[in-house]
Amino acid sequence: MPEKKTLERARRDRRQGKSASTQAGEFVREEMHHVREGRHGARSTKQAIAIGLSKARRAGVKLKPPARGSTSARTRANATRAYRAGQTNGRHHVNPRRSKAVRRALQHEGHSAASHAALARQAHRQAVQRGPVRRRASAKRGARTRLAHQSHAERSRIARKAARTRSRARSHGSRR
Repeated sequence: MPEKKTLERARRDRRQGKSASTQAGEFVREEMHHVREGRHGARSTKQAIAIGLSKARRAGVKLKPPARGSTSARTRANATRAYRAGQTNGRHHVNPRRSKAVRRALQHEGHSAASHAALARQAHRQAVQRGPVRRRASAKRGARTRLAHQSHAERSRIARKAARTRSRARSHGSRR
């Protein structure tokens, strides 16, 4: 069961017109906190993210299951089941034995899956898979968001620093 704070954050995101994946991000964030504080572990960062996405779907976030061919049939079936459960009204029967078994199994897993380094590695791997065009578009969106929240002086300072970094990289011969 997601925490009340998480549900409130996701609802606020929906009211603000943010995407389903942004709303689901709140549940993933909660899951990372759970792993970090030792409530349970995760075998990998991907597993921790998957748990968060499943919680989001069950909580009613309109996050569509992955498309055919992007993941295994089993993963798609699980995501579809969670999505349907979240979109139908009424309470769902939870099997306490299965629930306890899952929690106990997760408690045997490690906690490094939610470390900052592990999350950064996961994000990097996904970015590389997306390709340069989508990476660039994503970076541009991020820059636009940042520009909206910064003063002219701040943007100027950041631009100067970026120019310095680029010139330093050129003089050392390392091109990224």
